[in-house]
Amino acid sequence: MPPLPEPEPSRFIAEEGALQARRIRFEINRLRLPMGHEGSYGLIRHPGAALAVPVTDDGRVVILRQYRFAVARRLLEFPAGTLEEGEDPLGSMQRELGEEAGYSAARWDDLGLMLPCPGYSDEVIHLFLARQLTPLQERPAGDEDEDLEVLHMPADELDRRLADGSEALDGKTVTAWYRARQVLGW
Repeated sequence: MPPLPEPEPSRFIAEEGALQARRIRFEINRLRLPMGHEGSYGLIRHPGAALAVPVTDDGRVVILRQYRFAVARRLLEFPAGTLEEGEDPLGSMQRELGEEAGYSAARWDDLGLMLPCPGYSDEVIHLFLARQLTPLQERPAGDEDEDLEVLHMPADELDRRLADGSEALDGKTVTAWYRARQVLGW
């Protein structure tokens, strides 16, 4: 996948406030934008994340139904996780695939990057397609606040749920699924 265009940074003038929560920092900064406008802008600083679209040898997708407190509901999502300090995206995803879905993968395809919320966050998500899956004998411990169910779904079932809105899906899952289908030729 091609890289993102070069950034055009705003000019930092002053920090007006900040709040740290786990690995995410919320800042309010006074900035001058490249087109000259000056103002106060809220920004969520995020260390980045990785996501995998796991596909079994028989063509089913491994997807999670996961509780998300911010929207107070369970969403269908592909395994994903926040990067640990110094962790490369593929290494992060290999760890997360084991922790969340209970699989390892022998084949990894790069599906590029996505910017989920560029209006207020600097988060970049690295997307991968994981194939040649092997179930782990023992699933490594994940995050203590995760509440998830592992599902194995035919591709056409996921397409149906996307099309009819019968299940809540997040944007990173929709984007990754679209790109994975292009690589798979589906």
